Amino acid sequence: MWVVVYMAHHKKDVDAIEDILGDENIPYKIRPVYKNIAPEENCFEIMVPQSEVGEVHNILMEYGF
Repeated sequence: MWVVVYMAHHKKDVDAIEDILGDENIPYKIRPVYKNIAPEENCFEIMVPQSEVGEVHNILMEYGF
């Protein structure tokens, strides 16, 4: 089951989180909240498997998210 661990309000945050989770080899999905809005203006849900939630919260906090 996939769980939302962070709501990113800026595309630059999404890009940074993708880099962080990729470097940590953690599977993730990114889903835009709104359908008809440009990526620069949209919000995004960052989702990870339920088994990774605790680790991802700690990692994101280390990076200031």
